[in-house]
Amino acid sequence: VQLQACGGGLVQAGGSLRLSCRASGRTFRWYDMGWFRQAPGKEREFVAGMSRNTDIWYADSVKGRFTISRDFAMKTVYLQMNSLGPGDSAVYYCAADRSGVYNSVQSYRYWGQGTQVTVSS
Repeated sequence: VQLQACGGGLVQAGGSLRLSCRASGRTFRWYDMGWFRQAPGKEREFVAGMSRNTDIWYADSVKGRFTISRDFAMKTVYLQMNSLGPGDSAVYYCAADRSGVYNSVQSYRYWGQGTQVTVSS
């Protein structure tokens, strides 16, 4: 599966962005999907995940602010980000796999190219 992420940009603190990640191929529905982010000098970290059965998980740092969703017909997973703060600035990546482990970087084989999110204070 190939992934193409988009939707990043520059936003003021308190603002919102919606990221999209479109998958190619016919097997999108078989994959668990995840969003990760990586800030400069930091390790890539889990943000949100949705299983192929639509179970959902969030990192504690984004609970109540971010929402993950997926459109099986459009083969797209979304990340709605509200109440953004400077600490959310990072390159955001979408990922796909079938390992069943939703929050580990090592559990995902397929990655999108990343989209930059910058939140100004």
